[in-house]
Amino acid sequence: MPLGNFASLIHFLPELAVTATILLLVVVHVAGKNRQSAAPALLSLAGVGAALLLAALQPASAGRSLFEGMVALDGFAIFFKALTALATIVVIFMSMDSGELAGRSQAEYYIFLLSVLLGMFLLTASTDIVMLYLSLELVSIPSYLLAGYLKGRESSTEAAMKYVVYGATASGVMIYGFSLLYGLTGTTQIGEIGRALATGDAPLPVLLAAVMVTVGFGFKIAAVPFHMWSPDVYEGAPTPITAFLSVGPKAAGFAVLVRFFYTVFASPDVAAGVWKISSRVDWTLLFGVLSAVTMSVGNLVAVNQTNVKRLLAYSSIAHAGYMLMGFVLLTPAGLQAILFYLVVYLFMNLGAFYVVILVANGTRSENISDYSGLGSRAPFAAVSLAIFLFALTGIPPFSGFIGKVYLFAEVINRGVYWLAVVAALNSVVSLYYYARIVKVMFLEDPKDSTELPVPLFPRSVLCFLAIPTLLLGVYWEPVARVAANSVKLLAF
Repeated sequence: MPLGNFASLIHFLPELAVTATILLLVVVHVAGKNRQSAAPALLSLAGVGAALLLAALQPASAGRSLFEGMVALDGFAIFFKALTALATIVVIFMSMDSGELAGRSQAEYYIFLLSVLLGMFLLTASTDIVMLYLSLELVSIPSYLLAGYLKGRESSTEAAMKYVVYGATASGVMIYGFSLLYGLTGTTQIGEIGRALATGDAPLPVLLAAVMVTVGFGFKIAAVPFHMWSPDVYEGAPTPITAFLSVGPKAAGFAVLVRFFYTVFASPDVAAGVWKISSRVDWTLLFGVLSAVTMSVGNLVAVNQTNVKRLLAYSSIAHAGYMLMGFVLLTPAGLQAILFYLVVYLFMNLGAFYVVILVANGTRSENISDYSGLGSRAPFAAVSLAIFLFALTGIPPFSGFIGKVYLFAEVINRGVYWLAVVAALNSVVSLYYYARIVKVMFLEDPKDSTELPVPLFPRSVLCFLAIPTLLLGVYWEPVARVAANSVKLLAF
């Protein structure tokens, strides 16, 4: 039975911690005289750290429905709350060390960043289409502001404008799909919508609604053909925000994609331990094709990129395609593979972007050609970037290899061999453009022989990201177990 508003508050502590931190940052922004003080960053770290701890301590074994059925408290939601909070903490550290943000208003920046985090907390747990839409907008609108935070820089302004235009279009199409579902079923609760569609007989309107909703979710995870905003936004936004968008909102997008489609258009078969399509719309084929096209476009276009942020943007699109493989299988093992992949992706992708920040601080450039000789100019940063890039490729003994093993094994186990072949070929393509950066760093002569020092604090953050990238390639069972339990608590 859903809990009432007041009874739900005790189970809403992570969100309340983030909200209280945002309000304190507003006070700091209004009352503070030094807009470049480090106090907002430290306050944000404390608030997000508290939210992460509170999320980890929440009991989720039974699962609860909060605020009259608007949001869920289960292992699936808690997993993504912890994941997005951890990503935000890393991005705060990255922001503190970013030369792009020096001299900018700090409190304002962290207000927007934590507002996105609050939206992600709500988005991953939404069980009502009204709450889902509101939380999606709470993620999107501050993200637009963050993308254009480098006021006065043409590329940042262009990134924000493109993000707004694409985002508004995707949101409009998605909410029209929601209105169709409400008109067909008479309810906004996704569980009730799923039960009504399972007994109804309106395949064409349901298919239209499913496609429209996919536009909104596809935009959030940057799946082809809803990816057009991603390269320009990633290139023009401040690099910490680029890193954040590639991990945090993408993870939240996958969370709501799974919860919505597996509730509305599928139902759990407890006896068989899988989901089965509950409507007459075969959406798994649609997403299978979407997965293949997304990874192919992302990898093939990345080959010709000369800007490292733009290359990593297309890389992020490709990785969304890999993760969609687990989504189409309708099995707990497929969803477990997505959750595990998101964990390893967090460390290796944020690590790669952090090295980009450190190099840009010294060279004022994001061109791959300016990474020449980085192995001699900044060996610690160069070795770290090589680790992250090889992990993104998915070769042993790095964590990305285990992530792909889980995905590929379940795809093959379910007999979707064509998708496994496409993914394998794409992995070979990705090795080319990742290895090209490594080649430039270690085998080409530097354009400038000046040393790029990496201070102790950035070294510590790089170690924090590199160690799990290596460790999860040889000992991954605890994370895999947590992912499996989180999926089990979603339905079974």
